[in-house]
Amino acid sequence: MLTSTATPLTTEQAHLKIQGGYRLSGEVRISGAKNSALVLMAGALLAADTTILRAVPDLADIRRLGEILQALGVKVQRLGSETIAIDATDLNTNDPPYRLVSQLRASFFAIGPLVARLGVARVPLPGGCAIGARPVELHVRGLQAMGAEVTIDHGVVTASATKLKGTRIYLDYPSVGATETLMMAATLAEGETTIENAAQEPEVVDLANFCIAMGAKIYGAGTNSITIVGVDRLHGTEYEIIPDRIEAGTFLLAAAVTRSAITLAPVIPSHLTPVIAKLEEMGATVEFPDPTRVRFIPAQRYRATDIETLPYPGFPTDMQALMMTLLAISEGNSLVSETVFENRFGHVAELNRMGADIRVKGNHAAIRGVPHLSSAPVTGTDLRATAALVVAGLAAHGETHVYGLQHLDRGYWQMEAKLQGLGARLERYVPSAATSLVF
Repeated sequence: MLTSTATPLTTEQAHLKIQGGYRLSGEVRISGAKNSALVLMAGALLAADTTILRAVPDLADIRRLGEILQALGVKVQRLGSETIAIDATDLNTNDPPYRLVSQLRASFFAIGPLVARLGVARVPLPGGCAIGARPVELHVRGLQAMGAEVTIDHGVVTASATKLKGTRIYLDYPSVGATETLMMAATLAEGETTIENAAQEPEVVDLANFCIAMGAKIYGAGTNSITIVGVDRLHGTEYEIIPDRIEAGTFLLAAAVTRSAITLAPVIPSHLTPVIAKLEEMGATVEFPDPTRVRFIPAQRYRATDIETLPYPGFPTDMQALMMTLLAISEGNSLVSETVFENRFGHVAELNRMGADIRVKGNHAAIRGVPHLSSAPVTGTDLRATAALVVAGLAAHGETHVYGLQHLDRGYWQMEAKLQGLGARLERYVPSAATSLVF
């Protein structure tokens, strides 16, 4: 059974109290990538065997997906704080319950492996952060191209196929989720599948390498054309998940806004190229002491710059809100254009409450830099927005209270403890408890 070593899920009333204005120092350890961990857990369904995943952060989303897998007849066991064993030998159910799926968009990843192994899947339309429509149309059309019969009725997607057939699939948009879903389904399909205009994100490459370790034949992951040659069966494996590039970027921004020098490890520096390039353009210095370590050296003054979010290798949408905290206190005028998700400016009103000068029109945010931010009670509306407000609180004058921690706990493992280890002054306060909880 999957048991948790983490703090129980937060309530909406819990909040972080952050004393701003303190510099950070030291080295922070970066956890395994949440977005990789989730899809690899779903990918473990492809093998009637046991898979061991390492560097798995103990997050709310990880636990929810573990519960979904258990509801399918899969044995999920946490072997340590960062290792999970998944035994899908007795996978016997093709319809995960809505009660669980509705809380987690990543649950839809199960549809590809379920169709490939069982011949049928019934997966409710998923839930998660309210940052955009993110329809499953590309997943559906891809499965249909592989010979599956797909229907959507009463909020449930049903896909069935006696045997999926390899084919050529062109994605109208390089969707990470669709690329991963179709790649997993194709590993057990009959013949060769090619996914054109495929997503190139590091998490896609990680999934491909994981499937290859299970016996799959996948070529071209990390480019816009991925070829999968189907095999009869896959076997269990042991695999270590890549470091979380978004967590690493979050700590780079925390160092930048507090004008602090810190080191991050382990990281894969090439995964951080778009973020590092912008930080250097603004005046910061980034060094690479060794292949798995990054050293950030701040600028005393940051220059304004423009940001446009794009699919990888462009600037990641998950870093947009965090970068905006730095732009808000940089010299000059900046423009942020969000091209990936339509509802990803929920943090702007809260940053303005802290003294930022940001105006939004459509998918563009115009930012006029101010000398500093000031403390205020603020609420995060999604995972990255909440992280951005925490980072803003580190730089703000006074004591900032950040609400919406149920979002933060979905994507950052031990964030408070890591920040405290660098010298930040913050604590989590739960009003219903007699005392605050300090990590």
